[in-house]
Amino acid sequence: MPELLTIGYEGATQAEVIAKLKSARVELLVDVRAVAASRRAGFSKTILAASLAAEGIDYIHLHGLGTPKAGREAARKGRIAEMHRIFGAHLETPEAQLDMAKAEELVTARRAALLCFEADAAGCHRRVIAERLAQSVGAVAVDL
Repeated sequence: MPELLTIGYEGATQAEVIAKLKSARVELLVDVRAVAASRRAGFSKTILAASLAAEGIDYIHLHGLGTPKAGREAARKGRIAEMHRIFGAHLETPEAQLDMAKAEELVTARRAALLCFEADAAGCHRRVIAERLAQSVGAVAVDL
């Protein structure tokens, strides 16, 4: 069964994340953060995309699959069930549905990984996305 990978960069360097992606033979990194900017060196959209390209990995940011601010705040405070409710409602929006359809096409065509901040996917919205995508494309979600 094909794999749909996920990765969080919390506590990792850009080099470590790219090494994991390369080791897992990832061809495309799908950034599912609402805001593709980071205080952590190397994880803002432009520099991350350039660094990935230099290693032969493509990058796309799907803004519509990011968690709304209230969901991010709930996750930071450890209120995961609340984050899931907020994100579930967000997935019903037209922008999120369009980006989910785009993600489905992308992960069907290429070996892909979903990127977000949290190291533990269990407390991150990328797990929700990965499980939905994996079910719709006949894959298994695997956290790196």
